[in-house]
Amino acid sequence: MPTVEELYRNYGILADATEQVSQHKDAYQVILDGVKGGTKEKRLAAQFIPKFFKHFPELADSAINAQLDLCEDEDVSIRRQAIKELPQFATGENLPRVADILTQLLQTDDSAEFNLVNNALLSIFKMDAKGTLGGLFSQILQGEDIVRERAIKFLSTKLKTLPDEVLTKEVEELILTESKKVLEDVTGEEFVLFMKILSGLKSLQTVSGRQQLVELVAEQADLEQTFNPSDPDCVDRLLQCTRQAVPLFSKNVHSTRFVTYFCEQVLPNLSTLTTPVEGLDIQLEVLKLLAEMSSFCGDMEKLETNLRKLFDKLLEYMPLPPEEAENGENAGNEEPKLQFSYVECLLYSFHQLGRKLPDFLTAKLNAEKLKDFKIRLQYFARGLQVYIRQLRLALQGKTGEALKTEENKIKVVALKITNNINVLIKDLFHIPPSYKSTVTLSWKPVQKVEMGQKRTSEDTTSSSPPKKSPAGPKRDARQIYNPPSGKYSSNLGNFNYAGL
Repeated sequence: MPTVEELYRNYGILADATEQVSQHKDAYQVILDGVKGGTKEKRLAAQFIPKFFKHFPELADSAINAQLDLCEDEDVSIRRQAIKELPQFATGENLPRVADILTQLLQTDDSAEFNLVNNALLSIFKMDAKGTLGGLFSQILQGEDIVRERAIKFLSTKLKTLPDEVLTKEVEELILTESKKVLEDVTGEEFVLFMKILSGLKSLQTVSGRQQLVELVAEQADLEQTFNPSDPDCVDRLLQCTRQAVPLFSKNVHSTRFVTYFCEQVLPNLSTLTTPVEGLDIQLEVLKLLAEMSSFCGDMEKLETNLRKLFDKLLEYMPLPPEEAENGENAGNEEPKLQFSYVECLLYSFHQLGRKLPDFLTAKLNAEKLKDFKIRLQYFARGLQVYIRQLRLALQGKTGEALKTEENKIKVVALKITNNINVLIKDLFHIPPSYKSTVTLSWKPVQKVEMGQKRTSEDTTSSSPPKKSPAGPKRDARQIYNPPSGKYSSNLGNFNYAGL
C-alpha cells in the first residue's frame, strides 16, 4: 500500500508529464492502490483518481471500482469527497454506470451526502440526459425499495429544474417510454409522482399529449374490467386513478370513457361500495368525481342509457312528499331526509349530460315517470327554500373572522350547495326543461371573471377543494385518503346545522 509521500510523488509524475501522461500507467496504478491505505491515503486517492482518469481508458473499470470503494467508506468525509468527484468518471460509455452508482447512493441517510449525490446526478444529467435516465430507470425497475423511492422522487422534483436544451423532445420520449414500464407495477404514491413527472413534460402539454396521459390512467384504472364494489383495492384503484385523470380533462380531452364506466358500473353499486379507508364517505367521493368529469364528455354512444342510470340514482335521493293523515299532519313519524351534497353532484351530472339529449325528460320518459319526478322536484325545492332562508339568516351580517369559525364555514358551504341545487332545479322546471344555467360546484374554486365579462347570475361562490390524497393503482400498498368536505343533509322542517 502506498504512503502519503508515494501518492504525492506519483501525482507529481503524472502532473508534470502533461501530454505524455498516458505513458505513466504505473504511476496511476499506485494512486489507485491508495484506496487500500489509511484515512489520509484514501482522501488523497479520492482527489487524484478522477483527475487523471480520462488518460487511462484501459484502467477505467479499476478506477471506477476504486472510487466506488471510497464512496462506501466508513469515514463520511472520504465518502463525501469521493461522491463529489464521481461526475468526472461520467465519460462516454461509463456514464450510465456512473448514473447507476449515483442512483444507488441516493439511499444515504446523511443529508450532506444526499445533497452531493443529487448535485452529481444533475451534473451528469446535463452531460448526457439519456445516459443518466438509463441509470435512474435501471434502479427504479430493479433496485431496492428505498433506492426506487428516492430515484422516483429525484425525477419528480429535479426534472422541472432542467433547461430546455437538456430536456429535448427525444429525452422526453425516453422518459415516457421508461415510465410506462414502471407503471405496470406501482404503489399509489409512485403513481401520483409519475403523473406529476409526465404531466410536466412539454411534449405532453398538447391535446394529443394529454390524451395519451388519460389513456395511461384509464389503463391503470382497468376500465375494461368489471367493477367489483366489494373489493376495497378495486374501489381504491378506481378512485385514485380517476383523481389523476380529472385535471387532464378539457373541452378537447374528453372524459367520456370514465363517465360511461361510472354510470354503467359504479352508480348501480353505489350503496354497496366497500370503502378503502375508514371514515371516508365513499358514495359522496364517487359522486363528486362523476360531477367533475361530466362537464367534459364528448359524443357518447350510450348517452340515453347513462342518463337513465343517473336519473334513477337521482330519484333515490329525491323523496316523495310524506302522505298526509286526515287531520292534515304527516302520517309518518319522520320527515324524509334530504341529502343535499349527494343531490348537488347527481343533479349537476344529470344537467351536464342532459344538454346532449335535451328531450330526455319529455320524450324518453313516460308521462307517469315525468309526473313523479316533478312532484319530487317540487317537494325538494320547498325544503330547499326553507333551508336557504335559514342559512342566510344565520349568516346575515357576519364578515371576516366571524365567517372563519367552524360552524359558519359549514353554513357557508351548505349555502353554496343549496344555491347550486336551486339553480339546477329551476332549469328543470322550465317547459321544456332547460340546461342553460351554469354553476360552480360547491367544492371548486370560482372562476375569475375578466374585466368587462359578465358573470352568469347563477354562479355561486365556492371554497377551495380539499387536498387530494395520493392516487395509485397497484404494487400492494394502498394509500390513505383525506375525507372530502362534509356531506350536508337535513330533515325537512327540522333544520339543525350542528348535524350537517
